[in-house]
Amino acid sequence: MSLISNCGRSTSSYRDNYNVTIQQTTVTDAASGLDLIAVGELVKNVTDAESFERALNDPAEKVNNLDLDENGKTDYIEVTEYGADSLRGFSLTTQLTDGQEQEIATIEIEKNADGYANVQTHGNQQIYGNNHYYHSRVSLTDILVVGWLFSGNRPDYSSPWGYGRYPTYYSPYNVRSQSNYKRDISSRVSKSNMQRSTTSTVSSSVSSPNANKSAANIKAPLRSPTTSQKSFQARNPSKTIASGGFGRPKSSPTPSRPSVKFSSGSSSRSGSLFGGK
Repeated sequence: MSLISNCGRSTSSYRDNYNVTIQQTTVTDAASGLDLIAVGELVKNVTDAESFERALNDPAEKVNNLDLDENGKTDYIEVTEYGADSLRGFSLTTQLTDGQEQEIATIEIEKNADGYANVQTHGNQQIYGNNHYYHSRVSLTDILVVGWLFSGNRPDYSSPWGYGRYPTYYSPYNVRSQSNYKRDISSRVSKSNMQRSTTSTVSSSVSSPNANKSAANIKAPLRSPTTSQKSFQARNPSKTIASGGFGRPKSSPTPSRPSVKFSSGSSSRSGSLFGGK
């Protein structure tokens, strides 16, 4: 009688397959909802402040994907005009549910005597971090809004709208995924000649009338939040943070270890890479 046994079989004949999956979540912070290069390109094709505000909030333009309160709807952006002499600007703000307002960014246009203008976008420090500028030099003939901006003899435009008070052409629309947003603005950004800078490139120093407007109740992650914003976010964590994308809440379970699969012929077993069940 023959006895066949696999007991002496060398372990080197086993083929070990290690299937390890590492899942990484990309943080979607507040700044990723409004690309400042896309904003700078958009302003070159509007005729006045009101049309700029309309274009910013037009879902067909696909420039605005801001959601500071993380309610799933894109925030309505209000435009306020300001400036003096050779510099005119637009302050972009949004109003949150309880009436608090947050300045998002400014866009300034400085008219030069040589037939060109400096166009500069400046992201709010709390949202975009410190010294976040983009700028370009543009022929006056290539920026339609210049004629209106420097016409004089009219009041500066200030948006009459806010949270829950929208123009008849507008209704809140859903926020897009970050990948879709980047795809939608890619053509504007890739064709732009705007350059990043850590300092202002305009010579005039006119302050935005909304420079001190800061909303404490912002849920989306901020790059340089105020003390009150930090306090609010500690009590009301972002959806991104709560899901483990930007830190892990205290109540989160310990993540499972990656699995390892061993196989040899018809036999298989699975277990943890570092031991355990």
